[in-house]
Amino acid sequence: MRVQPAVRSFFLLFAALSTLALLGAFSTPADAATAIRFTLDRRIDGAAVPFAVAMHRGLYRAEDLDVATTAVNGSAEALAKLAKGEADIALADFNELIRYRDGANGTPLKAVFIMHNENGYAIIARRSRGVDSVTDLQGKTIGVAEGDLAIRMWPSLAKRVGLDASKVKLEKIGAAVREPMLSAGQVDAVSGMSYASAINVRDRGVPRSDLLVIRFTDFGDRSYGRALVVNPAFAAANPDAVSRFIRAVINGVRFAVKDPVHATEDVLAQMDGGSRELEQERVRAILHDNIVTPEVRRDGIGDMTAERFDASLEQIAVDYKFRNRPAAQDVFNGAFLPPATSRKIE
Repeated sequence: MRVQPAVRSFFLLFAALSTLALLGAFSTPADAATAIRFTLDRRIDGAAVPFAVAMHRGLYRAEDLDVATTAVNGSAEALAKLAKGEADIALADFNELIRYRDGANGTPLKAVFIMHNENGYAIIARRSRGVDSVTDLQGKTIGVAEGDLAIRMWPSLAKRVGLDASKVKLEKIGAAVREPMLSAGQVDAVSGMSYASAINVRDRGVPRSDLLVIRFTDFGDRSYGRALVVNPAFAAANPDAVSRFIRAVINGVRFAVKDPVHATEDVLAQMDGGSRELEQERVRAILHDNIVTPEVRRDGIGDMTAERFDASLEQIAVDYKFRNRPAAQDVFNGAFLPPATSRKIE
């Protein structure tokens, strides 16, 4: 029996489609998105703006990444999750990573991207409590929350400005009552982050004119702030995915710099509540003070220098005794960074 051309074409098309479907059923697409478990060291707010933008604007998806973001309570917990293989990439304090690696820890965690070129360590004081300069802290009481990282660098700052740190009372308080106690005048100052406590306390009704924000970087602190740290097994198995994640974050920074208003909306979309005015102020502060610094504008974002690293070790050592003083390559791996020209922030 002769088959009509139209019928023959139909059968040929049907056979081709069936073959493609069969092949698809038994194969995995080569370009399947890489899953990444990403951990923030604190809940999402304006300080997490590069990551909020990357998620909300599809920047992760554009790099063929499927990113699931969680948050923990502090850098120590974020590093522990990485070490246990419960996270692939985490945001954590770089100086806390240095101390962690110097301890008896078996997992060789390394940072791959410096998110905060300048740290946010600060003492937030009330002028109405008699604190108009850093030296006025002598004889005063600073509230220190458990796990606070700024206070670890306080002895180094006090030494540089010639202040007798033993004459400053450090009072242990809960993190949840840090801003309430300062706003109520129960302590003269608190230690914390300039993009966190300094902004939160104003939200409690303390006027800007009554606050003195003593940023450690204004008094010679050379240490870096938060950084992206990777699980070594994940980095070894997925080096390109780590680089793509970094590219997405850099693009998140670029968007936030150009359009902080809409970047704030991206943050609010991923927060449980939140004040638009407060988070917009936080976004602008962290971009200007910590992320897009003059050094970053000159050299590009994400890298570190041996000179600053060595200087930061000296400052850390004022309050910490190293078992084995690390070299930069022990805690930082720049191999995943894009070229410097691709890390410029305009």
